Order: sequence, then C-alpha cells, then structure tokens
Amino acid sequence: MREREGVFLYDAKTGKDVTLSWEIGSMSDDVAGVRAAIRQRAIAAREAVAQAQRVVWERAIYCYLDDLVGQIAPAALAFCWPFRGEVDLRGWVEAWLAADALRVALLPVVAQKGGALVFRHWQPGMELALDMYGIPFPEEGPEILPDVVLVPLNAFDARGFRLGYGGGYFDRTLAHLKPVTVGVGF
Repeated sequence: MREREGVFLYDAKTGKDVTLSWEIGSMSDDVAGVRAAIRQRAIAAREAVAQAQRVVWERAIYCYLDDLVGQIAPAALAFCWPFRGEVDLRGWVEAWLAADALRVALLPVVAQKGGALVFRHWQPGMELALDMYGIPFPEEGPEILPDVVLVPLNAFDARGFRLGYGGGYFDRTLAHLKPVTVGVGF
C-alpha cells in the first residue's frame, strides 16, 4: 500500500467532514498547484458556512482558547483580523483584554514584502489602516514581541501542518520568533 497524505476540510453543502488525500510522491511536480487547489477549496467551504453554524464553532473555539490561553497566561497575545470567512477573534480578544489591564493584544503587520511580520499594539476602537488586501492593521507604534500567536489556517494535515495563503509570512516570522503558536480555524 502506498503512503498517503491529506488535509481535512468541512463540506458546508453536505455538513460532513471530508479528507482530501493523495499518494505521497504523486504531486511532486506540482506541489504549488495542489496547495493552491486545496487552499481554494478550503476557503470556499469556509465562506459557505451558514452564520448559525459559524456562531456554534466560534463559541467552541472561544471556550478552548479560554482554557488554553488561561493556562499559558501570556502578557502579549497576537491574533489576526478575520479575512475571507476566518474565525472572528475580535470579541474574544476584547474579553481577554478586559480581564487584566496589563494584557496587550497585537495585530500582525507586513512591514516589508517578502519579509517577516511585525506585531503592533491593538485595542478596540483604535484607528487602523488597510493593507493591500483590505485587512486592517495598526499603521504606527513600536514592534512588540508576542508570547502567543493565534495563527489562522485554511487547512491542516494529519501531522498538524498548516496551509495558509501561500505568502510565507507566518513561516518566516515564526521561524525566528518562536512564540507559542496556536492554529485557529474551521
């Protein structure tokens, strides 16, 4: 039997979990193409999720994060502004901030194309600029190193490897920062 690789996705049309898999070695000539196809399908599935289901899933994620982040007890926590149907963590982060005045929330900023991300302070209601994708970010302020980074994902495989948007920003960033990293997605 040949070894297989795969990623897990939720099919909003059928309401069932599905696994996209392939034989290892069968995609060696077009890894980027396979990743792009998986990314496209994952984003479409996520964007198709009904609002009621999204609320259920987000509440479950918030409960998990309450426990996990409570155990880690970071002073500085980075998260991402929701993009293309990603989990919206803003309300959860607001509650996390409200529980302790010494806590700091951070958003990632693309300071240099092809470089690592930097993280800047975020607080509810602050003015934000829009990047080239329309994602809000703090335009000014010092770089702050996060203790924990909540990283969005489009898909993941059986070993927990993340499939993002393909720009490599989180890969480059996490390779040199080494914070506690938590993949967040549905």
